[in-house]
Amino acid sequence: MLKNSILNLIKSSCNREKDFTSLEKIYELYEQLQYSSNLKQMAEDIYLWLNRNYNVDNVTFSLFDMKNNRKENIYVKGEEFYLDDDKSFFFIINTHTSQNAIVSFSSTSKTHFTVLEAEYNAIESAFFQISPIIQSGILKKNYVQSNSIDSVTNVYNRQYLTEHVNKLINLSHTDTSDIFFLMIGIDRFKAVIDEFDYDIGDKVLIELAKVIHTNISEFDLVARLSGDEFLVSILSSDNENEIRVICEKIIEDFANVEIQINEKATLKKTICIGYDKFNTKHSSLDQIIKNTDTALYEAKNKGRSSFLAFTDIKEEDNIDLF
Repeated sequence: MLKNSILNLIKSSCNREKDFTSLEKIYELYEQLQYSSNLKQMAEDIYLWLNRNYNVDNVTFSLFDMKNNRKENIYVKGEEFYLDDDKSFFFIINTHTSQNAIVSFSSTSKTHFTVLEAEYNAIESAFFQISPIIQSGILKKNYVQSNSIDSVTNVYNRQYLTEHVNKLINLSHTDTSDIFFLMIGIDRFKAVIDEFDYDIGDKVLIELAKVIHTNISEFDLVARLSGDEFLVSILSSDNENEIRVICEKIIEDFANVEIQINEKATLKKTICIGYDKFNTKHSSLDQIIKNTDTALYEAKNKGRSSFLAFTDIKEEDNIDLF
């Protein structure tokens, strides 16, 4: 048992300097992980520990969901390698949850492999010792996701957006950059539900979320507000011409997506976009949402696959939606 392995290591450390050094390394890792704020940081700390103590350069930290038979890479460092490679190692960290952590890494040579093989028990004991911390990290990750991620589209939900975009707005008061917001809505989405069902509706939403992510930066934020509406905050650009290009690309790409209805039929849908930018005249996120929603409404009045800036709405056309 792993518990016995670390107990034996503690006992032998009294007489063997090598085992005492191994024990020091284990508790160095244990102490470091106490300060890790999230699972990705834990994974990076594990890599740094392996690199510093065992000259390991290529590491993958992943989670395996036993219920859904799904693997998720949390942290990857170095060159790609395969678990069945004769120079690789992998350790399963039992977290007593539905997800186990897997730390895998490869050696750089046969000599390096021999060195790592000799340290196998010490490394395995280290991972056993940190398993409660990893378990805590997994539980925290799952809790955060359940409270911030839309279950259908896997983008952020309104609660997360409200909390985090308000922080961005507060920062923008001291920053000269503008933050553009896009409200994206599917044309005649209710007809999809009426003609087919909610499962097909979910497929449409999922495909739209993919298209949005494809056309924006990793620094931009996407959230599903409700129904078929997505709000996007563009942090990667404050150039309106670039924003218009983003709108055009999202509209064009989604119009070409074919959603599978059954073995014989597919469905194509279109979207419209309304956008506005934050400045000191806006007092809150609610005001920005109101402006972009108004622009989206007017864009839909123009026809399918349209986009419109809030500032381009004529006063006589502007209606109060709230």
